[in-house]
Amino acid sequence: MNLIDIQNEIKKNANPQKAALLQRFFKTGPGEYGEGDIFLGIMVPVQRSIAKKYKDLPLKDIKALLNSDKHEERLIALLILVEQFKKGEEQLKEDIFTFYHLHRKRINNWDLVDLTAHIISGSYLMDKDKTILYKLAESENIWDRRIAVLSTFHFIKNNVFDDALGVAELLINDKHDLIQKAVGWMLREIGNRDINTEEGFLEKHYKNMPRTMLRYAIEKFPEKKRLAYLKGTV
Repeated sequence: MNLIDIQNEIKKNANPQKAALLQRFFKTGPGEYGEGDIFLGIMVPVQRSIAKKYKDLPLKDIKALLNSDKHEERLIALLILVEQFKKGEEQLKEDIFTFYHLHRKRINNWDLVDLTAHIISGSYLMDKDKTILYKLAESENIWDRRIAVLSTFHFIKNNVFDDALGVAELLINDKHDLIQKAVGWMLREIGNRDINTEEGFLEKHYKNMPRTMLRYAIEKFPEKKRLAYLKGTV
């Protein structure tokens, strides 16, 4: 299995009608966050099956896919990295983590981030220095910032909240709705595991955080409490 094999398989699964829908859904128009991205119209479950079939693709071919202007080729490349990372020894995990961050410019839409960052970046950093995430949180690049947020999902799943809260605090006034939604989502995930920790953070910040972020964070609160937060009367 090589680059030509997987590219041919990807082409066989293309669907122009679905591609048109995805172009709109992922905001690929002028001035939008996914401007210029090209979709082939392949749903994620199909992409996952292709990634598993080609899970042993060499890194040079993965890099070629990741440099593609086709969205699905980039996502499949990243899903292959996820497959290799999950089953790899420590050295391979380090190599994949390094490769992932060196090629962040190609991880340039929210699904590419959300399906991979917590597994590759978050898992690798679980027991390591996390300075890189704080640097990414301060990046001007929206996808760097989203990688910082989503990487903390792995920590949250393991009931470790400090860095998730630290990254959230850096992004508390972020102007982009994709970052506001991501931070709110992570705060909600913290609350699912430890409501006191989430509410402790909200008590400090809820009156100043963007409305979108707050709505995502309190989505599962009891209605009376949710309304109190929205009205600023907690």
